[in-house]
Amino acid sequence: MSTANHQNPEHLNVIIPAKIDWQTDDTGNMVPVSGEFGDVYFSHADGLAETRHVFLEHNQLPERLAYLASKQCFTIAELGFGTGLNLLATWQLWRQLRETNPQLATARLHFITTEKFPIPLADLTQILALWGERAPELMAFIKPLLAAYPPLIAGCHRLSFSHDNLTVDMWLGDAAESLSKLALDHFNQHTPYIDAWFLDGFAPSCNSTLWADSIFAQMQRLSRPHTTAATYSCAGIVKRGLREHGFDIKKVKGFGRKREMLTATMANAESSDLTDDNKSCDNKSHEAKQQTTYSTFDHTVVIGAGVSGLLTAWSLANRGITVTLLDKSAPLAGASGNPRALLAPKMTPIHHVNEHLHTIGYLHSSRLYRDLNQTAVQLNTASVLELTGALDLLIKANIGTEQIADYPDEMATTLSHEQAQITSGLKEQNLSENLYLPQSGLVNPQALKDIILTHPLIHFQQLEVNKINETEQQVRIEGIDGNRNTVTMTTDNVVICAAFESHQLDKRIFDCRKIRGQLSWFTPSAEQLTKLPKIPLKYSGYCARFNAQAGDDKLNTVVADNPYLLLGASFIRNDTSTDIRPEEHQISRDKLITAIPEMASIIPADTSLWQGRAGIRTQTPDYHPIVGQLANSQRIWTMSAMGAKGYALAPICAEALADMMLGSFAPLSETMLARLSPNRTRLQTPLV
Repeated sequence: MSTANHQNPEHLNVIIPAKIDWQTDDTGNMVPVSGEFGDVYFSHADGLAETRHVFLEHNQLPERLAYLASKQCFTIAELGFGTGLNLLATWQLWRQLRETNPQLATARLHFITTEKFPIPLADLTQILALWGERAPELMAFIKPLLAAYPPLIAGCHRLSFSHDNLTVDMWLGDAAESLSKLALDHFNQHTPYIDAWFLDGFAPSCNSTLWADSIFAQMQRLSRPHTTAATYSCAGIVKRGLREHGFDIKKVKGFGRKREMLTATMANAESSDLTDDNKSCDNKSHEAKQQTTYSTFDHTVVIGAGVSGLLTAWSLANRGITVTLLDKSAPLAGASGNPRALLAPKMTPIHHVNEHLHTIGYLHSSRLYRDLNQTAVQLNTASVLELTGALDLLIKANIGTEQIADYPDEMATTLSHEQAQITSGLKEQNLSENLYLPQSGLVNPQALKDIILTHPLIHFQQLEVNKINETEQQVRIEGIDGNRNTVTMTTDNVVICAAFESHQLDKRIFDCRKIRGQLSWFTPSAEQLTKLPKIPLKYSGYCARFNAQAGDDKLNTVVADNPYLLLGASFIRNDTSTDIRPEEHQISRDKLITAIPEMASIIPADTSLWQGRAGIRTQTPDYHPIVGQLANSQRIWTMSAMGAKGYALAPICAEALADMMLGSFAPLSETMLARLSPNRTRLQTPLV
């Protein structure tokens, strides 16, 4: 894409990948250079040693991270992700410290990084292979980073490395704009802030935009007294920008041939008479102060064990919180318990993508489920995500093939008619208009539930909750267990994830639209199987073939190892009955053969032997989920109204909710958090 397009609002959110040039340095090594800015990505001498000197030592990270209390989160913000070398060095230090400091077992590191011109995965793989040779100790971190590296789409990509209690948020796009989206006001008493800044843009002489006033203003907004910053640059624009925005600066010895570099500390208005030395060295005293300002609690009750409740429990448990997961019957008993869920995004034109929950949610879910597939291998259980790809026939879509072309091919592309026929197995359909989603696939809800419930901090209990009382110190819950006994329990927080029944538990939660959806499936004959679509297809409904796995029969009428074709789903408003209806099997069949007439002779006309499952989807007037803290409450939260997209949206929404509860930065913009708020204006008027 030409730079001229940059000014066109249509293309404001199209990420331009970095152009990598290679040069030979004075020791004969090939090093990557930015094609945009003509500057090297790392020191010709020893980039890793420079990173450790400038960013780790001069933000005093070895000492500050070692002093973290249990459950405390330390947040680093980096300007200029580049090759990821700063992240890799920080990650290595963090893992070393966690191995030698037992109290860090539940402490967390949050690394927020921005990049306007991200390096394409193929180039990054080549660059980091060099580092793997030069510094073999980094290989343990390079591999998972490359596996999680996102498609180059604007917005925030959350990469979770839960084994190391490390969360990486990659904000792709303009740095000042990305920083402006970080929300400080979580409507509770714990406001997040940045503990340390890595100012690692290309030299001000090459790229002045990363050293602009708008950047320093955001640094000031997101910092607090004792926040530190470090940069290799001593340019006047950098010194002035930091000073004018509340930082005390100090020149210290640079790395290698660089005589000087800068460190900075956000000034404390009450202690402006202290010398720079006193401010930057008294680590123990600022850590003691920090420990009184972050949010901590031990126990949360999550009500509702559908996909929203399960993912909320997972996000909290991964932050060291003990979770009691309650449901009136069983996990996945409601709308989330289908045999399979199709993970495929609702696409949007790319200039909306950075504020499009479906896109960011889909990419995050896909990463999470692929990670959980590794866990499934270790546990010798069924995979959570079967990566099939999916083909959207664009019968009911708000995007055309021209707009799809703006997306990176690894996320979305258009196949030629011939390729689409081969990939889908369709022979007569006109497939010249299509959307192919290579990262889509089928989620196995039962496998996801089984892995989540193995977490040592998550405990499931059958309880029909009928009363929730909040006091200043705790929340008291009362309900009836499976033996019809009354049970009461107390907890620090409650998250209500009970879909359309959430409103019954707390009237402050919007009384959503209720939409009945029935999924249908049948066992095809051997001959039918050869003619059915090879991959999931989206039209006005969707169809997907799957093989039942061991355990699937706990929730649905299927037999392990048998093949099935799944069709869905009906859409009946204001109907909360979950009986199976033959006429809705017929509706799903009709949708398929109307969209793809060649299926008429293959899909049996007699649907009387078909199986089904009906669930009630919960939808808001603006189609956004409800995520956040209830009005006039300190301890009651909700996450609900996922519509038909729970498996795509719940993982990112659960991360945002856990961050709000714990006073950390969420992976969603301030604008998006406002759109999801239980107290938003669109939810003030009841449905009629």
